[in-house]
Amino acid sequence: MPSASSDSTPNTGHMIVDDRFTAVAAKFFAMFRRKRQGGGALAVYLNGAPVLDIWAGWADHDRRWHADTMALSYSTGKGVAATIAHRLLERGLLELDAPVATYWPEFAANGKQDITVREVLNHRAGLQRVRGLLDNPADLLDHDALAAALAAAAPDPLRLRASGYHGLTFGTLVAEMTQRVTGRGFTDVVRTELEEPLGENDFWFGVPQRQRHRLAALSPRLGVAKVPFDRMIAPFASLRSVHSARSAVYDGWADMTLGQQPYDAIMPSWNGVFTARAVARMYGAIANDGMVGHRRLLRTDTTDLIAQMPPGSRFDYVLGAPPHFALGYHRGIVGTTLTRRALGHFGIGGSGGIAIPSLGLAVAFVTNHLGNHAMSLGDARLPVLAALSRRAAVGAADLDPVSTDSLDVAAG
Repeated sequence: MPSASSDSTPNTGHMIVDDRFTAVAAKFFAMFRRKRQGGGALAVYLNGAPVLDIWAGWADHDRRWHADTMALSYSTGKGVAATIAHRLLERGLLELDAPVATYWPEFAANGKQDITVREVLNHRAGLQRVRGLLDNPADLLDHDALAAALAAAAPDPLRLRASGYHGLTFGTLVAEMTQRVTGRGFTDVVRTELEEPLGENDFWFGVPQRQRHRLAALSPRLGVAKVPFDRMIAPFASLRSVHSARSAVYDGWADMTLGQQPYDAIMPSWNGVFTARAVARMYGAIANDGMVGHRRLLRTDTTDLIAQMPPGSRFDYVLGAPPHFALGYHRGIVGTTLTRRALGHFGIGGSGGIAIPSLGLAVAFVTNHLGNHAMSLGDARLPVLAALSRRAAVGAADLDPVSTDSLDVAAG
């Protein structure tokens, strides 16, 4: 049977497996054979059309993963927020090299009057610090309180030398800018700038009660060798080499992520809830000159700029690694390679989305099983699936697309 129309969201009651991508599907299904492996979903777009839309495993200990199951995907939301910013940049509501204070006057405090929109998108605003930023750490979940604190804060001077990953603050900075220039709340901006153009509703920052039955339960706690991440690095907070990293998280954050608090807040750096289908559709447009099916999300010149991965910092003073952040995304990891031919945003735990514009390919993976047995911060599942998808896409380029069929599989 043919796949669903490329101009609309695929039928959520049926899996889609294009016969050119069966090896990718087989690898994905092998990841969720046992209940202890949790569950997940994988979606792949090629040239603006869906070629994989599959799911497997368990959303909770007594509930299977279904077509409409969604999961908190941590920093995957940063790429979503960045895409919204690019929509506003296209219309001139924002300008890359304009000072943020042009749109958000309070932001000029403490020597930040010259920090630009581009520097925020490149994680070079020097505002990664959240430890001690507010008297009550619970206020970090209050968008207005956090935005006001960031506007009043002094930037880290290291920003002039390199990027400093804004792990918990990037999304708040971008969201506040979008609210200032549109005069609308961020969830409304998400609806008009992303959901409506894409014809896809599953981009959630704050999940309404009526949708929470669809949430997958996350496990295990975020950490390394069962030690929560924030507690693990606390003893080293005084060391200069990790001081910035320590300031970018706060005590209790790892515990909080598995409760209900993330679903009440709007904190786009880490509390985005998505289906793989939604994330793949967005990156499918980025990989295909701004088009997905017959819908245009971005102009071609915008996607060309994004695809170039303009020069960014090769070393990050928070992460101590070279992810190369540019315009709200980072270089993608495909297989074992960090490559500028791929871009997107991964999230803690393993979820994320990747676009490979040279192939018109986009891959998104969402899971509730965070990481692997050694650490829950992340693993290689998405890079492996991206590498297999790239191999399939390269093979597909040599085939006549008219002569190849898709398999539309009824979900059981």
